[in-house]
Amino acid sequence: MTRIVHPPTQPVVFEAEFLEGVRQIFEEKIVFNQVLGLRVTEIAPERVRGHIAMRPQLVGHFAYNRIHGGVISAALDAMGGLAVMAAIGARHLDEPPLQRLQRFAKLGTIDLRIDYLRPGIGEAFDLEAEVLRLGSRVATTRMAFLAVDGKLLASGAAAYIVS
Repeated sequence: MTRIVHPPTQPVVFEAEFLEGVRQIFEEKIVFNQVLGLRVTEIAPERVRGHIAMRPQLVGHFAYNRIHGGVISAALDAMGGLAVMAAIGARHLDEPPLQRLQRFAKLGTIDLRIDYLRPGIGEAFDLEAEVLRLGSRVATTRMAFLAVDGKLLASGAAAYIVS
């Protein structure tokens, strides 16, 4: 039996201009992400990561200083969108960074499911998201909302329109 050997694929490395453009869109131009205090910590084609520091404005249950479920939902939705942005950027590496950044204009959530697994209590939270499928019109993602010790507090799945 003949074994097919594929050449190793080179990891995708984004240009600094592209990474800065994505960060600006996500952290500055999407003003609601500023309200959430959402910060990008990693952008890679296969996974994105973010961070939220707990603040009094994010409290959902005052007796426990628990983060509001709406904050979790909105943050996971935003991270899913960021993952799609990274995947689109990786798919079109032949284009200049500015042209790839313009591809995000039509990106929007069309379906979102959040499962709240544990109470969101802590000083800060980490988030991550990955694209499961990037089609020509729709992308699907999986997201996680984590305590800083890595414990899974909530998970999400979403679909986004990309064209």
